[in-house]
Amino acid sequence: MLICAVVLLVAVAAVRLSSRSGLPSLLIYLGIGVALGQDGIGNVAFDNAELTQVIGYAALVVILAEGGLGTKWKEIKPALPSAVVLSTFGVAVSVGITAAGAHYLVGLDWRQALIIGAVVSSTDAAAVFSVLRKVPLPGRLTGVLEAESGFNDAPVVILVVAFSTVGPVDSWYHLLGEIALELAIGAAIGLAVGWLGSLGLRSVALPASGLYPIAVMAIAVTAYAAGALAHGSGFLAVYLASVIMGNAGLPHWAATRGFADGLGWMAQIGMFVLLGLLATPHKLVADIWPAIIVGLVLTMVARPASVLLSLLPFRTSMREQALLSWAGLRGAVPIVLATIPMVSGIEGSDQIFNIVFVLVVVYTLVQGPTLPWVARRLRLQESEDTAADLGIESAPLERLRGHLLSVFVPTESRMHGVEVAELRLPPGAAVTLVVRNGTSFVPQPTTVLQRGDELLVVATDPVRDAAERRLRAVGQGGKLADWLGTGGEPAPTPTGGKTTKARPFTRKHL
Repeated sequence: MLICAVVLLVAVAAVRLSSRSGLPSLLIYLGIGVALGQDGIGNVAFDNAELTQVIGYAALVVILAEGGLGTKWKEIKPALPSAVVLSTFGVAVSVGITAAGAHYLVGLDWRQALIIGAVVSSTDAAAVFSVLRKVPLPGRLTGVLEAESGFNDAPVVILVVAFSTVGPVDSWYHLLGEIALELAIGAAIGLAVGWLGSLGLRSVALPASGLYPIAVMAIAVTAYAAGALAHGSGFLAVYLASVIMGNAGLPHWAATRGFADGLGWMAQIGMFVLLGLLATPHKLVADIWPAIIVGLVLTMVARPASVLLSLLPFRTSMREQALLSWAGLRGAVPIVLATIPMVSGIEGSDQIFNIVFVLVVVYTLVQGPTLPWVARRLRLQESEDTAADLGIESAPLERLRGHLLSVFVPTESRMHGVEVAELRLPPGAAVTLVVRNGTSFVPQPTTVLQRGDELLVVATDPVRDAAERRLRAVGQGGKLADWLGTGGEPAPTPTGGKTTKARPFTRKHL
């Protein structure tokens, strides 16, 4: 326990180091594991690939759940068609090109080459979620990358398992049918579990706020387990269920997000450290050049080709395609998947693991820190002064058939300067208390809201969602939210009750 606690503290301190240096934290965690291993100062002998795979799968479930809970539906909704094509057809293109490079340039046999191609063709959810949320990219690109990383683990796992089965590989049409069936089952179960879980949590008031985060994570794990037991894709199920719950306006949401974020960090730390323990540095030296060659094929040929071909039906500029190609980040997921052929006893599985391990380390060192620079050079990095979303937390009042909404006005919010009456909350909702600079008071209709204010809003059950939508709309568009097209209920007009959507203003216009 002492060793585990020290490792956790060192890993937490490493997050501070990685944020200052720009070095991806996953590499620091891998380094901790390598340092504890048999070639490091810890001299811990660990070679249990099966245990690593089991713990890696469990950690990936938590990471996907945390990522799904933090994914905004309004960002990924327009990106869904692109993400689905990238995570299916794009993966197939990437697997084929990478496998050909591994076979003809490195000299691996076709089974080993296909396994490596499948393993490294999946973008890593942990790497994408952690890096992209620090880089202010346009919402449509963030949505594509986040949705793709959440979706593409499922088909890749199926491919790796199929290629790692001892004996002849199934015919391509049989394999495609199996992938389609598993994805369909996983998607159906994930949507159903997420919807039922959200309905239950919104309908029943639990006796303690700390039970909500536990219930949300339990529902997410249930989605994975139910999908796997039904011979579907559990990874797709847990991600979709988490996306639904993350956009359902659940009670005590701030506490749930904090709990999920902490579990996500724990999962990443545990998974990376364990993978570092499994690696043997002195055995990696012989596979450095094969890993670099395969990585070059993947990064410079396979990923750009998959992006180009997948996005042909969509209106995506060359600059956006270039950024999507460079932002195909790899992380612990490929290393976890590389344990599948080891557990299956495939010939040359140790070399596959070593190549994948070196490839992930080298190209994460290159791609992660340079992504902000690439976004700036392509003129796709947005300014960081855009209006921040309001922090709204809901607590159900079961016996009173109402909700308390705790609203925080962040620094960049356009709710600053808006009078309480100008919020125009729906009938049945009202601002009952304002906390400003440590002092609370009951506001008047003419009270002007300021940055840093905390509001207590009481809303009845029927108008709870409408009140939250209106608050978020004012936070993004100010008192002119209706005319800026940022949501909320449209204001009535004198033209026979019809509304006219004005051209959205820019900051220069205002």
